[in-house]
Amino acid sequence: MRIGDAAAAADTTPRALRFYEQRGLLPPPVRTASGQREYGPGEIARVRVIRELLALGLTIEDLRSCADRLDLLAQDPPPRCGSVEPGAPASGVVGRRLAALDAEINRLATLRETLARCASGEPPTPSPGPVDHLRGESRITTPSTPLPSESNPT
Repeated sequence: MRIGDAAAAADTTPRALRFYEQRGLLPPPVRTASGQREYGPGEIARVRVIRELLALGLTIEDLRSCADRLDLLAQDPPPRCGSVEPGAPASGVVGRRLAALDAEINRLATLRETLARCASGEPPTPSPGPVDHLRGESRITTPSTPLPSESNPT
């Protein structure tokens, strides 16, 4: 089937199919004599897997690192993914993505707490910046002179 039909079958757009091809997630499709892309059921299944993995929070770069194995996930039934034992830490691409998500959740939770404290009138708690902690300084400082908006008109 042509790119428009293939995109509709995979619930995406022709642009996305070309993008996945450019990024190495989708192998170059067979071309007709006139140069148009032709897709089969295998490519459609692979695109659905790509979209499901992206919806789970994996990135294009995550998928590129295992692009040679994406067809395995399109099999019926797909192979079991992840650790064999429940509760065991995930490894590989999934483990790295989980660690990145956990770090981002922690960063956002801290940011939310700080913003909530500021909104309730509490002064912000100094937190060390990436370089400042080496000098023993904090990122949040109180200016020694009033800001222009705080100064009294003369």
